This record gives sequence, structure tokens and C-alpha cells, in this order.
Amino acid sequence: MRLKTSIEIFNYWDRLRGADPAPLRSQIDPSSIRRTLPELFILEAADKPFFRLAGTHVCGFFGRELRDAAFGSLWGDTQGEDAEKIAAGVMAHAMPTLINATGYGSRGNSMAFEIVLMPLRSSVDACDRLLGSIAPAGNSVWLGADPLDFLALDRSRLLNDRGAIPAQSVEEQDSGRSLFATRGAELGHMVRRVMHLRIFEGGRAG
Repeated sequence: MRLKTSIEIFNYWDRLRGADPAPLRSQIDPSSIRRTLPELFILEAADKPFFRLAGTHVCGFFGRELRDAAFGSLWGDTQGEDAEKIAAGVMAHAMPTLINATGYGSRGNSMAFEIVLMPLRSSVDACDRLLGSIAPAGNSVWLGADPLDFLALDRSRLLNDRGAIPAQSVEEQDSGRSLFATRGAELGHMVRRVMHLRIFEGGRAG
């Protein structure tokens, strides 16, 4: 993680969880993270993870209200399903994850983004929500004025207490030895089935 918003919200989430795999939703105190609230969102588990809440900047990036929208609807071409499976995996396995993505506007503008996905529990046993942040890598006057058409996935990495588990190559991911496999056979099995991700070096996805 390189961006201030990403680092601040991850450190806050990490302090809340303590020795647990994820904090309770009720532990989140908006007054403690008011500076980052515009770039935060909460996803809820369902057939497809959807936005329960979205900050003003998050909605502004896409030029629309995102409450109740599917997380996959932000992504281009066939990547919506991949993004939803990443989010579902974060909740199912209580594994915080960093996504690096590029957002493309309708007028040809583009911007790099960091997206952090962190699991939340609604009860002692149920990890069925996700606290997320989306932060642009730079400031630009076109953000908000030119709504993003879609996000393109560049890469994803699991996060640990030190910030990130090093990314592996596309070949390693495609052979099944992907990022989630570092947490054992159950995660590895899930990855082999649903997490064969692609890396795009610039340009529009697909």
C-alpha cells in the first residue's frame, strides 16, 4: 500500500480486530475515521456482494449513487465476476486484500486507484460484510466531472500485518499456486476454482 487513505484505514481496521481475524461491524466508529469516510464503503454478502454504504467520493468517482449496486457493476468486460469473487473470498476467509486498478472515464481519462478490502463480522461467527476504501493515486480536476465508466483490474494481493504479501506471477496464479494458497488447502482450492486473474498493462480491459 502506498496511499495515505489505504494505510490509515487498514491500520485502523487492524487495531480493531486485535487477535481476531476481523472486527465486528459495531466496532467501527465513524468519528474515528471521519477524514477517510468519503472514500470508504461497506459491502454485504449476498448472491453477489453489493454496496450497503458508499462515501461521497466513491459515488462521485462513478457519477451515481452506489447503495444497493453490485460490486461487480464497477468493473469492465468480464472482470465484474472476478472482482465479486475476490470480495466474497475476503469475507468467506477473513483475508484482507489490496487491489490495484485503473479507472477509465468516458472522455478517455484514466487514473490509478488503490482498493483495500477488509472483512467485518456482523456477529461473533458471521463474517458477512466488508469494509473497503478506494483512493486515487493522484489529484485531477476531471475526477468527478468525468465519471468513471469502469475499473480494470491490474493486480491483487493479500494483506498481512506488514501491509502486503508479495505478489506472484500470472503463471503461478494460473497454475493454482495463487495468492490465497498461502493460507492453506481450503483457500488454495477456492483460488484454483475462481481466482484465475489477469494483469493488464495499460489500455482498456479486454
